[in-house]
Amino acid sequence: MDFSAANTGLWDIIIQLGLIAGALLFANVLRRKIPVIRKSLMPTAVLAGFLLLILRMTGLLSIKTATLEMLTYHGIALGFIALSLRISPAKPRDGAGRLAGPKSGALIVSCYTIQGILGLVISLALAYTFMPALFKASGILLPMGYGQGPGQANNIGTTYEALGFAGGRSFGLSIAAAGYLSACIVGVAYLNYLYRKGKFRHNDIDELSGSVTVDTFQDEGEIPISQSVDKLSVQMALVLLVYLATYLVIWGLTSLASALGPGLSYTVSSLLWGFNFIFGSVIAMLLGTVFKGLRRFRYMTHQYQNNYLLSRISGFAFDVMIIAGIASIGIGDLKGLWIPFLLMSVTGAVATLVYLQWICKHIYKGYYYEGMLSMYGMMTGTISSGILLLREIDPDFKTPASSNLITGSGAAVLFGAPMLVLIGVAPNSTASTFIVLGLLVVYTALLLLFMLKFRGIKRRG
Repeated sequence: MDFSAANTGLWDIIIQLGLIAGALLFANVLRRKIPVIRKSLMPTAVLAGFLLLILRMTGLLSIKTATLEMLTYHGIALGFIALSLRISPAKPRDGAGRLAGPKSGALIVSCYTIQGILGLVISLALAYTFMPALFKASGILLPMGYGQGPGQANNIGTTYEALGFAGGRSFGLSIAAAGYLSACIVGVAYLNYLYRKGKFRHNDIDELSGSVTVDTFQDEGEIPISQSVDKLSVQMALVLLVYLATYLVIWGLTSLASALGPGLSYTVSSLLWGFNFIFGSVIAMLLGTVFKGLRRFRYMTHQYQNNYLLSRISGFAFDVMIIAGIASIGIGDLKGLWIPFLLMSVTGAVATLVYLQWICKHIYKGYYYEGMLSMYGMMTGTISSGILLLREIDPDFKTPASSNLITGSGAAVLFGAPMLVLIGVAPNSTASTFIVLGLLVVYTALLLLFMLKFRGIKRRG
């Protein structure tokens, strides 16, 4: 085997990770030494991501966007698997109980519908005034870019481009990039606003020095700190084992779909692989339940999960994910589309924030700011930007906000099914675009009715 620099397959990933590590450490120095940056509450990972983005876009640094996207994709799954493996407290975590997941799913889809309404109003208004050549259904790319991220924005943009929307793919990807920037810039600005209002207390670096005690690190009944295998190795082994199981489960499901029909495989495959973090989280929780049962029946004498180390693993995965995600941002060529792009981007960012400020007060009682900020990050960028904002206000993930991102995403697959039909119908004709706009308004009202009025089905007896 060639171990020299000529073997790019051997060294590329190490080089890319080294660049990310260097950016992270340099950003940490800047945050510690420059008061303006420290007081801005900008997360270190965000600062590192923007440093790499600037270096990449100016051509001063060669870093592959494909590698960055790969690290973002795997970082999400590994981070949530580590969080889901943690031992949960016995007490109930929030007042919404078993409805937190479904209502979070309805909240996510209602953000899609509201963004879709705004996007279509803007595209239709421009098409009938200043830009008669504008593709009338182009506004539907606002929820695809902001709510779904670059993957779906690319897919739907390419589809609409084939139907006559010149530059549709670049427009969709640019909306997704603007959404990620909105999550970082608007989200961090709102964090500063909350901090100045005294809504949360931000811990400085020096305040946390030496705060880890034996009680924090070691629970009763855990495996020993010192044994034949390192305790961190056990935690990493559990995380990677669950991720392998996740891969096998999704591979099995996609293979089954392929056997049943090519059309079904095309529809289901991207959805399943795109939501790999949900499968990983579910498998991790199932493994935790199995371990709990084995301990109850004394087939297992020790607790293998360590909450402290699993939190550190998830923190590392999320840091890498955030840096890679920001560094991979790219604005496409928007020939003649700058006006709708700017209008949709700004309106989408503001309207999503205002809507979440209102609705989250009704859904996330007891952890309103954590729930609202995490949802804003996800509904303008991706789930990674939701975690980015949540970590600043809830660094140890003590509230159910992080869990709601997972369970809500799962429930949103069901609530969002009608959206898939509307997206396909919208570009068929001008009448279809207006019909889809009306249906989005109706569906938004139904989702709001469920979130605000539904209290669950009472059990008999």
